[in-house]
Amino acid sequence: MLEYPQIDPVAIALGPLKIHWYGLMYVVGFVGAWWLGRKRAHRLGLTHEDIGDMLFYGALGVVLGGRIGYALFYGFDRLLDNPLWLFQIWDGGMSFHGGLIGVLIAAWLFARKHRLAFFQLTDFIAPLVPIGLGAGRIGNFLNAELPGRVSSLPWAMPFPGMGPEPRHPSSLYEFLLEGVVLFAILWWVSRHPRHRGMISGLFLVCYGVFRFIVEFVRLPDPQLGFIAFGWLTMGMLLTLPMIAAGLGLIAWSRRQPVDGAATPDATQRKQAKRS
Repeated sequence: MLEYPQIDPVAIALGPLKIHWYGLMYVVGFVGAWWLGRKRAHRLGLTHEDIGDMLFYGALGVVLGGRIGYALFYGFDRLLDNPLWLFQIWDGGMSFHGGLIGVLIAAWLFARKHRLAFFQLTDFIAPLVPIGLGAGRIGNFLNAELPGRVSSLPWAMPFPGMGPEPRHPSSLYEFLLEGVVLFAILWWVSRHPRHRGMISGLFLVCYGVFRFIVEFVRLPDPQLGFIAFGWLTMGMLLTLPMIAAGLGLIAWSRRQPVDGAATPDATQRKQAKRS
């Protein structure tokens, strides 16, 4: 059994100003996506300034979608009792699936503004997302969030406030699968031009499968518990449409054009914009 590292959730304290590790992990995710996005900006005929604009849209989608999604999927009763709780972001609670919906809406708006095909843009974004996912799971671990179920494995550890029983560090499993492995798969596959929609579909399938697997060792949300069969969690239920949509998108992509390099029209459009 390992000991849970006693790490202060506050990374930097400057008088009344406190910066938490979890917030810093969001910064790491956005900066990493911005840096790598700039390296591939030419594929869509985008400028480096456009990538910053895209990240701004994405950040709004993540924060607003993540909070609203959490309130609807995991805290609906609490939301009905106190609608103002939705705005109490310091009280915790962000949903990946809500954040994904928020990012998709932001991507649609950005694609419309820059005259890009929607799935052309989501294929570009998909390999950048695991950076934020992985960083966020590290933040969950530092905050002692997402504890796993009781385990006798040698790397299990007791979580603060959960008693002396060792538990799966499920947030670290998600860091490895949703962050490291998913990034490696998507970045490697997207090195070469692919049919439009293929990378987006692969992201949905891989994330859905990885999340579904980890849910077997992660404690279900206490306010919901198991929602069916004595083992099905809300996290599992929400991944099933993702996997189905991803498989359908991959099949649909086989009849779509190949994307990956900037088109002459896109390049000319951006050059005209700069002039």
